[in-house]
This record gives sequence, C-alpha cells and structure tokens, in this order.
Amino acid sequence: MSKSLELARPFLGKYVTVIFDRPLGSKHPKWNFLYEVNYGYVPNTLAPDGAELNAYFLGVNEPLKEVMGICIAIIHRLDDDDDKLVVVPENTELSDEAIVEATYFQEHFFKSVIIRL
Repeated sequence: MSKSLELARPFLGKYVTVIFDRPLGSKHPKWNFLYEVNYGYVPNTLAPDGAELNAYFLGVNEPLKEVMGICIAIIHRLDDDDDKLVVVPENTELSDEAIVEATYFQEHFFKSVIIRL
C-alpha cells in the first residue's frame, strides 16, 4: 500500500475538517487552471509529498474557507503518491462517476481509482 493511501484510508467514513487554500473559482498558482470545486487540505496531516493531505469538497457550489464534512472516498493516484480525500456535506451521496466528473479538471492528468469503505 502506498504511503499516501495508508495516510488517507483511516479518514474514510469519518468527519473531517478541511481548510481551503484553493476555493471554488480560484486559479492554480502554477498551472493557471480554475478550481471547479473547493480544494484544500486536512490540517496536521503530512503527506508523502511534504504537504498536508489534500481534499476535494463536493456538493457545495460556493467558495468556502473551512468546513467539516464526511470523507466518502479517496482518489488514489496510481502514478503519483498524492492521494486526495473526497469530502461532502452530511447526507450527501455521490457516485464514482460524479466524483470523476467533478474532479476531472485536475485529475485527468493522472491515472487513478476511487476507493471507498
């Protein structure tokens, strides 16, 4: 199991606080694409890439600063050791296809699989 997946797996099914350094509508600082969803990190969770564990927050269509939600899935990158949590508001369900579609703007650069409980 990759170190990133090992770090991410315990969050599945749990409430998670996410801080957004790249809220919906913001631009990527290096690649200049727009974030089509809220994207941030879980504080105090150092991932193998040296940064905190990243998370997409799906199901809300307005920019956020910080939120607590439920981790319903992990986007496990097969060609990069930088997995992403998929966090949603309570009582929100999304199919794997909906997750792939919502995160395509960034994830299409990588080969990945969706992991759930």
